[in-house]
Amino acid sequence: MNISRRLGTLVVFGVPAVIGGGIVYALFGNYVSVFAYEIILLLFAGGFASK
Repeated sequence: MNISRRLGTLVVFGVPAVIGGGIVYALFGNYVSVFAYEIILLLFAGGFASK
């Protein structure tokens, strides 16, 4: 997988980070759960991009 494809994959994971972060905050009402969601998403995106 070349570098442009990896960067494209990480950009695609940026949308769920922004939208999903707002949804998680609306559901739980605190930033700790948002940070946990973002870390899980970051680990998943990193694993997917390193494949």
